[in-house]
Amino acid sequence: MKSQEETLEEWCRTLLQAFELEDTQVDIDAVLSLAGVAAHSVVRPAAPLTTFVAGFAAGVAAGSGQADQKTSMDAAMALARKLSKDYSAVEPGTGETDAG
Repeated sequence: MKSQEETLEEWCRTLLQAFELEDTQVDIDAVLSLAGVAAHSVVRPAAPLTTFVAGFAAGVAAGSGQADQKTSMDAAMALARKLSKDYSAVEPGTGETDAG
C-alpha cells in the first residue's frame, strides 16, 4: 500500500504529464502548507481556491516573461500566504485589523 506522500507524488507526476509540464518542479509540501494556512486563516474551502489562484498567477507571470517559473511560483505562493495570514487579522466587513 502506497503512503500518502507516494500517492501525492504520483498524482502530481500524472497531472504534470497530462498538462505537458513534465519539466516543472512542484514543491508539494509548500503547496500543502499554503493550503493549510488558507484553510485555517480564511475558511476551509479557501485552501483549493488559494492554491489555484496562486498557481494561475504564477503561470501568467512565467508565461508573459515577467519571471522564470520558479521565481513566479515562489512569489505567488509567498503573496498568497501573506494575504491568507493577514486575512485572519482583519475584522469581517470592516477591512480593519483587530487592533484598530
